[in-house]
Amino acid sequence: MKKTLLSLFALSCALYATAQTNPFKPADFYKIPTVSDPQLSPDGKWVAYSVSEVDTAKDKRVSHLWMQSWDGKESIELTHGDEAASAPRWSPDGKYLSFVSSRDSKKGGQIWLMDRRGGEGVKLTDIKGDVGEYAWSPDGKKLVIVIGDLENKGKEEPKTPKPIVIDRYHFKQDIEGYLQHLHKHLYLFDVAAKKLDTLTKGDKDESSPVWSPDGKTIAFVSNRSADPDKNENTDIFTIDARPNASMLQITSWKGPDTNPQWSPDGKLIAFLRSTSDADYMMYDQNMLCTMDVVGSNKKILTQQLDRPVTDLAWAKDSKNISFLVVDDRERYVASVNINNGKISTVNKGAYSIADIVTSISGNWAVQKTDPYTPAELFALEGGKLRRLTFHQQAWLSNVKLAHVEGFESTSADGTLVNGIVLTPDSNAKKLPFILFIHGGPVGQDEYAFDAVRQVLACAGYAVAGVNYRGSNGRGLDYCKAIYADWGNKEVKDLLGAVDKLEKLGIADPDHLGIGGWSYGGILTDYTIASDTRFKAAASGAGSALQLAVYGSDQYVLQYENEIGVPWKNADKWIALSYPFFHADKIKTPVLYMSGLKDFNVPTIGSEQMYQALRSQGIPTELILYPNSFHGITKPSYQVDRLQRYVEWYDKYLKK
Repeated sequence: MKKTLLSLFALSCALYATAQTNPFKPADFYKIPTVSDPQLSPDGKWVAYSVSEVDTAKDKRVSHLWMQSWDGKESIELTHGDEAASAPRWSPDGKYLSFVSSRDSKKGGQIWLMDRRGGEGVKLTDIKGDVGEYAWSPDGKKLVIVIGDLENKGKEEPKTPKPIVIDRYHFKQDIEGYLQHLHKHLYLFDVAAKKLDTLTKGDKDESSPVWSPDGKTIAFVSNRSADPDKNENTDIFTIDARPNASMLQITSWKGPDTNPQWSPDGKLIAFLRSTSDADYMMYDQNMLCTMDVVGSNKKILTQQLDRPVTDLAWAKDSKNISFLVVDDRERYVASVNINNGKISTVNKGAYSIADIVTSISGNWAVQKTDPYTPAELFALEGGKLRRLTFHQQAWLSNVKLAHVEGFESTSADGTLVNGIVLTPDSNAKKLPFILFIHGGPVGQDEYAFDAVRQVLACAGYAVAGVNYRGSNGRGLDYCKAIYADWGNKEVKDLLGAVDKLEKLGIADPDHLGIGGWSYGGILTDYTIASDTRFKAAASGAGSALQLAVYGSDQYVLQYENEIGVPWKNADKWIALSYPFFHADKIKTPVLYMSGLKDFNVPTIGSEQMYQALRSQGIPTELILYPNSFHGITKPSYQVDRLQRYVEWYDKYLKK
């Protein structure tokens, strides 16, 4: 069935065949717009959203707001210029569109207001602080805003910075850097008076504020345990929408409770809850739940699915909730009736859906991507999708993409594993091959547009993604299978997939490559230390001497809960550091990469393996991207990384 659907996608791409003369290449990254954050107007006649595009002169992405009519006949760009605009939100009467921009501000992002009928935007707030999430009150008179404390209390950075004082258990975080005692709180903003009132304060953080339909109460998420650094517990609270109000805790699950959403009639709150109540659990999945507004009568509605649930949204009847399900390379729309618990599939196929949104009009919109198209917006009507936006069409009409299809393999221990393989065309056989491994490990390769693998396949390779054990989309047991046992079952699954693609005649066994980023880089090191068949590797943002990364990255909570502290469990830590302590078994030339500001998986992980292979005379290079975090976001660096992948694999796999 999946192959049939994917063939249909391939046929649809043939519409562009006359213009598709150039294979997709690294520089095409500059041309890909990112469509995100759809917001339906209250009357359901318009969808506002963000589109980010690369400004090559400034080497960065800039987002602007667009508006698409529901009938698909009119598309309007609302903001322009050098300063980005993001986070569009409709006023409850549908007359105005608010957004966040740092234009005309020395204080960072502020909330702006634009008449949707036309005219220039007007700056609404002038807040000292980091403006984050925000939401309109139902009567349109107030906003609830998440505002973060400023470093240096808003003053300019001194010429000689003060010493950084660290006294937190969890003291590092990618992008944020070294963690101080800065927090995010809720504030009320009066739109007419332009007055800001404090709603919450203290030494904890608050997020995800949502108004009750009557506008009297706000639900939000916070971890108010004694030391939030030492657990992942978040609970849902409510507070009256007035200064000096007291908050009420309405969940008490020891694990994360997140994403509260009021029913339209104001009687219930839907939310997501983890399956595990451990202080930390990497291998977990959310379930959809409901409760009364005071926290009683809690019900779990999706436990029987045994799949992660995301992006919940109430129907206007307050009886049904739609949500997204992560399942076996797909991400689909489902719905549950809260009275009888019946779960129905609304829309499903060999594609990936995100950002399901609705409004009081009863219309539904989603973001959808398939193997041949990056994300666009679609109307969801009667279980069927109708395309609304076409931002990807211009650049897609000038490239030829690789063929994509699913496959299954069996690991040495009998485990059934699924994956996705890309080839330059549907008839390609015995190609030089690259196993490109997804990160996480909790995530999955989906039937979605994959620019990295497309570039590699269009360079003449068969390229596979494999949902090894530890991935989600196959149930909780499959995900938890690698708990405290990294680089064992995953490697079996990866090698089993390579064996299957060799048997299918797709992968040339004499020209095998491997690579990945983050946990994909970690698994690259595990695999080449276990099997010498690979002739080239690219390990990005990974680590191998796990014993040495304790205290250098942001995962201390996972380490101490999953494998224990090193001084009491040294043998376990050494066992998990297999690639480093068996570096003498590695014969594969490796390209190591890292962002120099990465606090997620710091550069030391790549440096150690680079040094170990260099000391043995194994061909290797180390590429370091200045001022870059775990995710490489600077467009020129993204293109550079792709080009280096191609050149490295070409050097060793196309001799």
